Amino acid sequence: MSPPAPGPPITRPLALDGGRGWAIVASGFLALLLGYGSPQSVGVLYPEWLLAFGEGKAVTAWVGSLVGGVGLIVGPVCSVCVVNFGARPVTVFSGVMVAGGLMLSSFAPNVPFLIFSYGLVVGVGVGLLYAATLTITCLYFDKRRGLALGIVSSGTSVGGFLYATLQSELIELLGLDGCLLIIGALALNVVACAGPMRPLTPPRYYLKQRAAILERQLQEEAELSNQKPSDKDQGITTETKEPPVRRRSLFSCSSFIKTIKIKTRGYTQCLSSMLSLLQDRVLMALCICLFFFSLGNTPPQLFLQELARSSGLTEGVASISLVSLYSIGGGVGRLGLGVMADMPWVDSVHLYALTVGVSGLAVLLIPFTSSYQDLQVLSLVLGFLSGNWTLTPYVTSQVVGVEKLAEAHGILMFFGGVGITLGPPVVGCFYDVSQSYDVAFFICGGGMMVSSIVLFLATVSLRPQTPPPPSVAPETELNSCTVTLVTDATSPVA
Repeated sequence: MSPPAPGPPITRPLALDGGRGWAIVASGFLALLLGYGSPQSVGVLYPEWLLAFGEGKAVTAWVGSLVGGVGLIVGPVCSVCVVNFGARPVTVFSGVMVAGGLMLSSFAPNVPFLIFSYGLVVGVGVGLLYAATLTITCLYFDKRRGLALGIVSSGTSVGGFLYATLQSELIELLGLDGCLLIIGALALNVVACAGPMRPLTPPRYYLKQRAAILERQLQEEAELSNQKPSDKDQGITTETKEPPVRRRSLFSCSSFIKTIKIKTRGYTQCLSSMLSLLQDRVLMALCICLFFFSLGNTPPQLFLQELARSSGLTEGVASISLVSLYSIGGGVGRLGLGVMADMPWVDSVHLYALTVGVSGLAVLLIPFTSSYQDLQVLSLVLGFLSGNWTLTPYVTSQVVGVEKLAEAHGILMFFGGVGITLGPPVVGCFYDVSQSYDVAFFICGGGMMVSSIVLFLATVSLRPQTPPPPSVAPETELNSCTVTLVTDATSPVA
């Protein structure tokens, strides 16, 4: 009975780098297209909500900021769900959440209800979907991981491009409510995309249940063997008749307390392990850089179309919308930057810092635009540079190693989620006060450029002091967490 039990956890399946892995890439691409299509093109819905509910720009902007930020803020929780239950059930659950949130938003009577249904429900759903698709892709690819992640994550940009036109047409034909109902029905197809996402190793929840069953069987066998005392123990049985009875009466309470202590100790060690990652100065600089990038790059996606309308730049111009151009640039950027990250002569961290700095420069140029064509060019540039989200798991694995990828990536997504959540409302507040976007764009662009310089200096001066993760000393500290990350830490590394 004992030999088969430790078999699955010990085996370390190799990443396939092809074969079934490309089916995972295709399903992940389609799932992100269907799930992120509406959130990525929320700039089309934003002016309609302003007209429908008559609220201020800052209040209404919370809907678009939360749908993109809350999923990343709960990134650590999403990563834990994927590790414990597997990518397939999490994808199914996320599809139901996204579809339900979109359909519920069609009945929204006011903006606060819309913040809950569209911002929180849909936001958490796409956050779970993002964590599941990226995790299962990393497990199936090693040498071509950058290309695979680029293809999968480009599904968000393709979805934003397609849904920008689709939502505009549906709003003209069926109105805002009918549009959200149709988009929600399409999002249900995410459930079907979970089919090919078979894990290489059993999820941790399955392993825990299996271990609990084996432990229960061993306890029953031990109790049966203890009920038949030998002749040598007859002198002791008279003194130990009561303890078994008392042990049975208090067994549930004592085991419950013991379980709580074990769980608390494990969670405390995992939390301390995650906090210890922030002592890496490169990772901390990366978190700060991602925060300012999310704070400054997200508002143009939401406000550029409204800025063009309010400035009168769209009059007499019949061309593709800025939201669609942003999505096109994002799709090309995710693929292009993913391919560049796989090149041996490219430093992925420096590449990420460069994209953030150039993106900050593009945001600084927005107040100086004088035509719709200028905004179209900046939309393409900002969309292309927003493709550096493909680099975040790649850069994280380069900084802390694959063994700590799930923990570090969850922390990184938390900082990015906070930036996405605060960006549009902050810009909206500046507009409500000054009736202009210029000051907000200057602050956002300047913050992005400064943070990129900080990251570049951290990698140049301090990166040699943070060597790759040779797991020699940390084994004693990470025993409890390595069990949690067994599905993330096995396959990508041989």
